[in-house]
Amino acid sequence: MKKIVSWILTITILFSIMSGKTQVNATTVNTDNVEVNTEAMPNLNLTSKATILMEASTGTIVYENNADEQLSPASITKIMTLILIFDALKDGKIKKEDLVTTSAHAKSMGGSQVFLEEGEQQTVDTMIKCIVVASGNDASVAMAEHISGSESEFVNQMNIRAKGLSMNNTNFEDCCGLTESKSHYSSARDVAIMSRELITLYPEIHNYSTIWMENITHVTAQGTKEFGLSNTNKLLKQYEWATGLKTGSTSVAKYCVSATARKDDIDMIAVVMAAPDYKIRFSEAIQLFNYGYANCKVYKDNSTVLEDAAINNGIKDQIKCSIEKEFSYLSTTGEDLNSITNEIIIDEISAPISQGDVIGKIVYSLNGTEVGQVNIVANEDVRQNTFKDYMKKAWKTYLIN
Repeated sequence: MKKIVSWILTITILFSIMSGKTQVNATTVNTDNVEVNTEAMPNLNLTSKATILMEASTGTIVYENNADEQLSPASITKIMTLILIFDALKDGKIKKEDLVTTSAHAKSMGGSQVFLEEGEQQTVDTMIKCIVVASGNDASVAMAEHISGSESEFVNQMNIRAKGLSMNNTNFEDCCGLTESKSHYSSARDVAIMSRELITLYPEIHNYSTIWMENITHVTAQGTKEFGLSNTNKLLKQYEWATGLKTGSTSVAKYCVSATARKDDIDMIAVVMAAPDYKIRFSEAIQLFNYGYANCKVYKDNSTVLEDAAINNGIKDQIKCSIEKEFSYLSTTGEDLNSITNEIIIDEISAPISQGDVIGKIVYSLNGTEVGQVNIVANEDVRQNTFKDYMKKAWKTYLIN
């Protein structure tokens, strides 16, 4: 008789639980915004029209001068072209071994080119090398047509992608930067933003941007011949820690470079636009890097171990979780970054929960002041208990008692 009463009471409690509602109070924190260090910038006596130095993991601006003026970007336009190519690879729309056919339009591109012939086929992998290493305008257009059907549609997608990155001083009219149209423009800040997107989302770009020289093979109706690619980014030989990224020059744009470097586990992006001559764009990029590495320290955390979190009304009582992404904090004032502490905050969680849902956060502090936070996300799906699930639990309770 006691077991029956216990069983009835258990069912009553379960019905009470099912009728109650628990709110999920997850707080979504946007940690992707590009931060700006508002302290007074030093005078580095640079002669280029616009410059900026960004630390890549945090997006912190370490130095800037005239960074928002709309200027012709020349071939550093191709950074956005590369983003769309790697987006297509990630989404499975194309594969690196796919063959890309060169159209008459692509062949007709002047300026920097790798002399693709109409009808010539190269793999996506080779085309990426031609774009990154040799700044091939013909290869850029061929890839644009391969992905979007036409260069114009690809450029439309470039502008949509730029808006998504809040590149407010950018408009593209071609995919390679060959145009001298006044309606094709960007800014040093926007170039840094898209450079950061490329190297952080697709770090494999450095497998291409660090190539100094490499041969490709042209196979056409005229026969087979070797063609040598030589990197236009001379920083690879001039600066020990250089990792890329893209140069550009036209009579309107003058000399530009978006340069990347990695030293002491810190990734920097130095953008120089409208430099007065070929060599100054590289020497001033080096000046920016030297300033940045002399004044910056970065704290990173991606190793905090999280215990399983409690979840209400779920098929499971615990849910596995993890940090959404690595936390980074940049200091330019010499603080002891070993003093950074963190607090793990888990929200009240109720099923159903899907993998990737935000269920909490980690708050980081330095000397009592919050310096940032990252989301904690669910690592698995946990569905809500059904009546059948509650009955099973009730039956198990009855048997145990």
